[in-house]
Amino acid sequence: MSVKVKERLAALYSRFHRDDGVLILINADPDAIASAVAVKRLLWRRVTSVTIASINVINRPDNLAMIRYMKVDIKPWSLDLMKRFNRFVLVDSQPHHSEVFKEITFDVVIDHHPDGGRRDGFTDIRPEYGATASMMTEYLQGKRIKPSLRLATGLVYAIKTDTHNFERNTLVEDVRAFQYLYRHCNVHMLQKVEQAELNPSFLDYFQKALSHRINRRSRIYAHVGPVFTPDVLVLIADFFMKVDAVSWSIVSGICEGRLVVIFRNDGVRKNAGRLAESSFGRFGSAGGHKDMARAEMKMSECGLETVSDDDEKMQRWIIRQIEKRR
Repeated sequence: MSVKVKERLAALYSRFHRDDGVLILINADPDAIASAVAVKRLLWRRVTSVTIASINVINRPDNLAMIRYMKVDIKPWSLDLMKRFNRFVLVDSQPHHSEVFKEITFDVVIDHHPDGGRRDGFTDIRPEYGATASMMTEYLQGKRIKPSLRLATGLVYAIKTDTHNFERNTLVEDVRAFQYLYRHCNVHMLQKVEQAELNPSFLDYFQKALSHRINRRSRIYAHVGPVFTPDVLVLIADFFMKVDAVSWSIVSGICEGRLVVIFRNDGVRKNAGRLAESSFGRFGSAGGHKDMARAEMKMSECGLETVSDDDEKMQRWIIRQIEKRR
């Protein structure tokens, strides 16, 4: 075990006692789900109970398939649920990423996104890593815990997803974690999860994005209006990046009174996180990596309630905020 891993494990475990009830909070996606299960495994028999809760509604087919095959029990977040626990863990996210997270003092924060600067208890932020799952694999290896077949499969899928099959923001540590986990995963289960990417109901959003897209030089913008989950915006943004000669994909939609803007680029001398922050940071939460980012804001806080039903005006407003910051 390396000195750093040993120190991190000691710091992690120092936050807990035998009689603690631990709530692991996530904004559910493959990396968050798998990483939360890894934390739960690390805390097995060390605390009284561990529960995983998500602040978002889980609708993406691959997430649902992952939960099903990993046999993960994920509760919906609520204030009433919070009252049952005295220790709180945040993985694959940071307090500034969500209004819900901002209000909570965490005992542990483990993430691979750019550092937001806040420190709650034990904090392990490594933005150079491609996935939080890679970091969690190091923790498991440091404790000599062999991951179960289901956990290994989930962690493999998480690394594949967040590194976009090692095409984005990847370190040799991500590759090493993948190689180690792949020996312990179920390839057939992994394929089942990977093949469950699209829900038939998503196709209408794809159709709208295609018909309403705006091409500007090497950039594609698409506003699809109301969506039942922001996850579909991520899928569309990734899809547009597969188009030849496209270097930026910026897809937006409205979910539960909030405007969500997803940024993707080819990673060549660009910074999606910086563009998201400069364009929309004054309205809400915004940031991310060089090649992928997200902005989310309440419609009421950016004065857009009156045009929320006018997709063309929304599209023009979004493009204007971005273009004047470039």
